[in-house]
Amino acid sequence: QVTLWLQKIFGNEPMPQYEVNARTVDILYELVKANEATKRDISLLIKDIKQQATQYKAQAKRLEDILGGNLHLSPLCLSGQGTRYCNAVVKSAMTLETKDTSPVCLCCAIGDMNSELYKTISKNGALELELMELEKKLTAAVILEEQLQEDLKKTEELLEVEKDNIDTRSQDMKFLRERTEFLRRQVKDAEEQLAATGLEESLQHESLMSLAEKLAGLQHEIEPLKKKLESYLDLSP
Repeated sequence: QVTLWLQKIFGNEPMPQYEVNARTVDILYELVKANEATKRDISLLIKDIKQQATQYKAQAKRLEDILGGNLHLSPLCLSGQGTRYCNAVVKSAMTLETKDTSPVCLCCAIGDMNSELYKTISKNGALELELMELEKKLTAAVILEEQLQEDLKKTEELLEVEKDNIDTRSQDMKFLRERTEFLRRQVKDAEEQLAATGLEESLQHESLMSLAEKLAGLQHEIEPLKKKLESYLDLSP
């Protein structure tokens, strides 16, 4: 079948050489089937066009008989305006794709077209409403996004400030701890010195009083530092 098709295609001209294998034969066979299907479609189309031409000729003959026999009119005797009217009717029938130019066919086609027009208008209206709703939702989404961006910016700023406060608080707490530890050591040293005075008879009364006053001053100085440290420890991290 492939060989016969190639001979038919090339006719008297020499057939080009090709490698004969399963794949080549399959491709050529698919081309044969596609060519035959195309030929069938073209034949049906030609047949349909011929049939329509026959129908149009019969319709034209019928109209000529009506115009010539009953009204004694012919296309040649129409005025310029009448010819334009006839051409307009023909163009309308072709545009509307009607079977003929009868008023019934034209009116039905116009009615169908109006129905399609109303459907299209209704569909467009629904699409416009849907588009408006989408635009509203989009606008609301944009506004919400801007608000969220603003809230995020404010939150980041607050976190940055809080971070600075925490760093400052940590430094203060570290200083207070170090200062408290330093004062505790001084108090301990003073207490040890006072304890040692009981064993040294040569220590003067004035020296004892000086150490006692120094100890009291250190204890007085460390008290507010303890309270301040406790207040920092009570704060949330």
